[in-house]
Amino acid sequence: MPNQFFLNEGIPTVRINDPLELSNFTLIDVRSEEEFFGELSHIEKARLVTLGPELEVYLQSVEKNEKIIFICRSGIRSARATRLALDTGIKNVFNMEGGMIEWNEKKFPVVSLKNESL
Repeated sequence: MPNQFFLNEGIPTVRINDPLELSNFTLIDVRSEEEFFGELSHIEKARLVTLGPELEVYLQSVEKNEKIIFICRSGIRSARATRLALDTGIKNVFNMEGGMIEWNEKKFPVVSLKNESL
């Protein structure tokens, strides 16, 4: 089943059904560094840009037509990041529904922390 794009309370959102369809998107994980390398791990090729001042600086440097999916633990912080990106003028942005909790529940691949140098 392909990924589903929809509005959730006015926030562009994506329900991931096929992780292979994410290759055309920049994946931005807005969690803390501890979460990124923690129990839920992270998606390969996701870039850690923590919600707050770090994300605000990043959004100023992004091309306005860049396709971005924001990721967090459950989808709440990434929804805030998506709204912030929209307010900055970036239009092709989406919140990943359910965050890393749902990603892991669906048994999608994550980075193996055993092999990662911290």
